[in-house]
Amino acid sequence: MSTRKTGVLSALGPLSVVHWASIIIVSGALLLGYIAPAGLTAQQSWSAALVVAALGLMATAVVADYLIALLFFLAAMLFAIAPAEVVFAGFSAGATWLIISGFVIGMAVKSTGLGQRLSGYLMVFASSYTRLISAVVVLGVGLAFLMPSSMGRIVLLMPIVLLLAERCGLKPGSQGYIGIALAAGFGAHVPSFAVLPANVPNMVLVGVADTVHGLTLGYAEYLWLHFPVLGALKAVLIIWLIIKMFPAGSLVATQSEIKPLQCTEIYLLGLLLVALGFWLTDSVHQLSPAWVALTVAVILLLPRVGLVSKQQFSEQFNFNTVLFIAAILGIGAVINHSSLGAWFAHLLAPVLPLAPNEPLQNYLSLSLLSMSSGVVAGLPGIPAVLTPVAAEFAQASGLPLKAVLMSQVVGISTFLFPYESGPLLLALSMANVPMRLALKYTLVLAAMSVVLLWPLNYLWWLLLGWL
Repeated sequence: MSTRKTGVLSALGPLSVVHWASIIIVSGALLLGYIAPAGLTAQQSWSAALVVAALGLMATAVVADYLIALLFFLAAMLFAIAPAEVVFAGFSAGATWLIISGFVIGMAVKSTGLGQRLSGYLMVFASSYTRLISAVVVLGVGLAFLMPSSMGRIVLLMPIVLLLAERCGLKPGSQGYIGIALAAGFGAHVPSFAVLPANVPNMVLVGVADTVHGLTLGYAEYLWLHFPVLGALKAVLIIWLIIKMFPAGSLVATQSEIKPLQCTEIYLLGLLLVALGFWLTDSVHQLSPAWVALTVAVILLLPRVGLVSKQQFSEQFNFNTVLFIAAILGIGAVINHSSLGAWFAHLLAPVLPLAPNEPLQNYLSLSLLSMSSGVVAGLPGIPAVLTPVAAEFAQASGLPLKAVLMSQVVGISTFLFPYESGPLLLALSMANVPMRLALKYTLVLAAMSVVLLWPLNYLWWLLLGWL
């Protein structure tokens, strides 16, 4: 007579490789907390353990994103890893409110038909998938010279591009749909690291360099040094990789008659143009792009004058994504609060193979330091952590201080994980791109950047006399 297994564990079935990987990561994180590596206090060790466990669960996607977020919040507060204002800092961060505003603006763009109209103008590029992806990336790069905020560029561009995808027969969740979403997100964000005022890490680098070292980095100098390789060639690599990793085949472009602008479209277009004006002049009025976007979102939700109904907001707003993004930003705040980024940088500094008259060795060492620091500090944290100690690296390598500072941009533009970048998380959330696919693309892009673009950038710097 056969026996039948019963119980919860048997109902769950055997553990997969991903489950075992998650168990190993969480177990390793707990061990890290107990061991307390040299140079870390007990509080810092447990902070590191929580960060490793949370990021490990995100990478393996063994449980839902919202559950990972809740587990992070629970563990951080239950074991007093950091104060509540640090753990829940993501809910007060501009990036979170940009995401919320982006959802609302996206609803209005779609419901009024403005998105369909604007996407129709881009249908001229729909003769092939390659041409379409190229057009979206080039548009994103072009916006970097007009709008100083990656967040603002993505909020403006993503709803239009997603409607364009649907008009081309690319269904949500398909390879082509994900490809065009990544083209908008990466195109509007990654090459802009080569344009001085177009990204937060760039401005942090400029600000800290001026404050700590008294160095002023000029717009033209910065652009000439970085844009040819880290901007233009990076954009080409982004396009090529999307086409290879997310092929779509032939497009089924649907043309529609262009009708006169409706009142709701004119109203929404006016709001967006006003917001664009504030985004373009943020250096003058000092208003965060997040609060400009939130103002537009609130107007769109108001009774009578708004364009997004209560029912539409209730049905389409994705709170799970907001919760997940807030947790990721909270992880960054915990890292910053515990000084783990600074500890990591100082841990690596003595072992870096820096030596006078070894330009290639120094260039690769400093770029790798920058790239790896982003894993624990996030992209905006890289210049905040590395810039104050840049003089030490300059002395050890024999390189000019400016060259050492500029090497950070090489690493910043070659991030490994999506969670390092707030604007990229915004793009992924608006397009509902699975994190595992984004992670796969980010890792391949980073690897190919190191292999192809870093050597070319080194030769470019040699030609300019920076190394």
